Amino acid sequence: MIIPIKGNVDYTITLDPGTWIFDDRKIDLNTYFTEVQEEKDELGDYVKATSKHWSREIMEGATYPPTLKTERKFKKTELLNGTFGIVLEPFLKNAGIKEDAREVVFGTAAGEEHRFPIEDAYRMIFKFSETGKPLTEDGPAWLLFQDGSNADDPIKGIRSITIV
Repeated sequence: MIIPIKGNVDYTITLDPGTWIFDDRKIDLNTYFTEVQEEKDELGDYVKATSKHWSREIMEGATYPPTLKTERKFKKTELLNGTFGIVLEPFLKNAGIKEDAREVVFGTAAGEEHRFPIEDAYRMIFKFSETGKPLTEDGPAWLLFQDGSNADDPIKGIRSITIV
C-alpha cells in the first residue's frame, strides 16, 4: 500500500512504507520518546568520524573490525524485532510544498481527515513497523506527534496526504 502526497505541491509523489525498514533515517520508537533529542550536525559528525578513522589508520595501519559478522547479525535481529517510524519532513520537502499552502490533510482508511499546519506536519512521525512486522491492520502507517503525546492512541490507517 502506498501513500500519495498530492495537492498544492510541485511534485506529486508516492510513499511506500514497506521500503522504510531499509532507510537510514528510520527511528527506533521504543526509545525515541524517552531519550533526549539532540539536533544533529551531519556534516560535522561526518568530518569528525572521518578524521578519527584517518588518524587511527595512520597510527595503527588499516584493520578490519573482527566483529563485522556479529554487527550484521545484531542489526538483522534489531530489524526483525524493532518498532520503527520515520519523520515526515524529508518527504514533504521533496514534494515541493508551494508557498501559498497552509495545511496538511491526512486522509485515513475510515474516511476521516486530520488537518495540521504545515510547520507541525514537518515534525510528525509515521510509525510503519511494530515488533518487526509492517502495520497491515489499520496501516500502512500511523501518525504520531513529535512529542509522543498520542503514542498510545495514534491516528491510524493513513492513506493519503493532501497539501492545501
